[in-house]
Amino acid sequence: MKIFRRVIISLLSIASAFLICAILIKIQRNSPIEVYKALYAYGLGSWFSLSSTLNTATPLIFTGVSAAVAFASGVINLGQHGQLLMGAILTAILGVYLNLPGLIGIPVLVVFGGFAGALWAGVAAVLKKFYRMDEFISTLMLNFIAEYFTIYLATYPFLDKKAYVPATRLIKRIYFMPDVSGLSLAFFVAIFSALISYWYIKKTRSGYELRMMGHNINFARIGGCSVELNTTLVLLLTGFLSGLAGGLLILGGTQHRFMKGIGANFGWDGVMIAIIANNSIIETLFYGLFFGALKNGAIGMEFETAVPSEFILLLQAVIVLVVVGARSAIEYYTQWIRSLAKLKKVVSGND
Repeated sequence: MKIFRRVIISLLSIASAFLICAILIKIQRNSPIEVYKALYAYGLGSWFSLSSTLNTATPLIFTGVSAAVAFASGVINLGQHGQLLMGAILTAILGVYLNLPGLIGIPVLVVFGGFAGALWAGVAAVLKKFYRMDEFISTLMLNFIAEYFTIYLATYPFLDKKAYVPATRLIKRIYFMPDVSGLSLAFFVAIFSALISYWYIKKTRSGYELRMMGHNINFARIGGCSVELNTTLVLLLTGFLSGLAGGLLILGGTQHRFMKGIGANFGWDGVMIAIIANNSIIETLFYGLFFGALKNGAIGMEFETAVPSEFILLLQAVIVLVVVGARSAIEYYTQWIRSLAKLKKVVSGND
């Protein structure tokens, strides 16, 4: 019943957000019907659109699950963007110089991309363990270091001089990840990773300890959970997921090289998706697909209508505000009604 209620709240909130944005579109003297029709057509209306949407959703799923696992454990990892970039740059460099058969090289490069993200998150873990630095600050600031460090590597030591923008050379063609009618196999890796993460959090002892930390860290410590060790584990695990996103952007994307701006907003959007999903991995998976459809549809929407693709940023923001606001309001008033009912019972018993 609780899951059903959350689904209904989410669907009604999303519908309300679309209605609010439709009013804004109308105020600008555009047709909401035409805008949303183009958004659907280019996001889901054909197999080409759908496969492009699923490819766009792939890094969102990784970064969203990364943020959801961290937040659900009471650990604040805001470093998905930097961890993704570190995974991408290492995969791009190794993809040029590594000499392995394709069937072996692709999984090796994927794992190395994940390790790069984990190591970058490990910097925050070390600062947390030995210097008590809040991971909120360290993971956030490491994003900017990763941004400029990877741009430096792509601009100077590993620059492809034939490229028009700062970029590394193309990885070897044998490392191009196969696709199924335009749908990259990276998408299936993302789904598998999300399901494994769900199983780990829900079905293992270590996952139980992480969930207890998320509910009440002091209770978890008193109950015998190794909070410090688990915090390090969470940072490494979630960094690995974000690093996978970066590695698969290189192997399964269309560019097959590291380029300035390749990370886009995937890391930040993943954090937003985890928040709107209330740190639920399954809901994060759904919102990753949903936001992927919005992003992919926005490009065609701009071609077909006078509404710019940046409108999707507004739509996403309104969806987050409405969904989170509605959920918080319902929880608040539900608790208020229950407390009032209990108070009435106490008063009636005293009488």
